[in-house]
Amino acid sequence: MKLRGKTAIVTGASSGIGAGIAKALGAEGAVVIVNYAGSKKGADAVVATIQASGGTAFAVQADMSKSADVARLFDVAKSDHGTVDVLVNNAGVAVFEMVADLTEEAFHKQFDVNVLGYFLAIREAVKHFGEAGGSIINISSILSTDPYLASSVYAATKGAVDTMTFALARELGPRGIRVNSILPGHTNTPATDGNFAGDFGQKLIAGTPLGRFGEPEDIAPVAVFLASDDSHWITGESIRAAGGVRGVGY
Repeated sequence: MKLRGKTAIVTGASSGIGAGIAKALGAEGAVVIVNYAGSKKGADAVVATIQASGGTAFAVQADMSKSADVARLFDVAKSDHGTVDVLVNNAGVAVFEMVADLTEEAFHKQFDVNVLGYFLAIREAVKHFGEAGGSIINISSILSTDPYLASSVYAATKGAVDTMTFALARELGPRGIRVNSILPGHTNTPATDGNFAGDFGQKLIAGTPLGRFGEPEDIAPVAVFLASDDSHWITGESIRAAGGVRGVGY
């Protein structure tokens, strides 16, 4: 129970990596606020899983690209639980298209959720963390450093996340607030369903030293470590959780 007594907000936690992280934090004793944008059913299922194991969790809807929604999410967390100790920024949008086909709408949607959304959540988090500080964990991607074909804008958003992580670690360190990012590799989630099919998927597996795609359960323990006091001397780091992939993995 490394996180007993802590309250954690996990954005985009109704499925995939966010759901895996929320469940893992709950299993370690944290009170978990399971944020979702549209899938209440998915968020409720994550809450039910945490509660079935004796944990405490609540689902709260919020569009993380809208400042009013983000402020409400944190207000609900603090009014119900008194403090916020951990923020996991995970909500994201990915549109993989060649630049000639990419629309301005798709560009702005990705930056609004993947970058602005993280910024808005961090801005609220620093208002709500207690005197002991807190831990901010930004979910990035190995595509931030090794983008593959048709990922230019998505990869750019994740590059921005990594830079934001380092900059804010320096800014917020004096307040006891640690900021780190996790860079998952090729991970099976509902959002990637179908993207890894056929020869492309086989090339990705062949380029992964550990020989398979990742699962949300492979990413979650890294988040637990960064949320816990075990990582009290770690900030400003980008940790790859990618099965050994270097480059695009094929």
